[in-house]
Amino acid sequence: MAQKIILSSVFKGFLAASLLLIFYFSIVTLISGWDFAQGQFFKYWYFIVVLAFGFGVQIGLYAYLKEAIQGQNHLGKVVAVSGTTSAVAMISCCSHYLVNILPIIGITGLITIISQFQVQLFWVGLAFNLGGITFMANRIFRYSNE
Repeated sequence: MAQKIILSSVFKGFLAASLLLIFYFSIVTLISGWDFAQGQFFKYWYFIVVLAFGFGVQIGLYAYLKEAIQGQNHLGKVVAVSGTTSAVAMISCCSHYLVNILPIIGITGLITIISQFQVQLFWVGLAFNLGGITFMANRIFRYSNE
């Protein structure tokens, strides 16, 4: 039974990481086209892949905990915050191109600021990922020692 839970959790983590990468490519492609999305991915692949991997690990750990502790689901907020931060950090690398299509809405200044701090946002996303993974691993450790 434990092996089934582990395999299911690994699959869910892999699926989550893959979906986050698909989300990244979809958003950037919609904003600036496929060639640009590929260029940005190759420029920042180490951040993007690690962010997606970290998100997948968190989802896998969350799925494991949820299966193992049926009914004690209070960890979803950590995954949601960290996953959102990962997605924002990955998309921020290209957000300055939204300036071309969003002046009507009036958030050009915000996008300009985000684009100036894209690498820092990647690091923030990585910190949130690490914090989320640490939190989940701690919960698993505590649960397994009870």
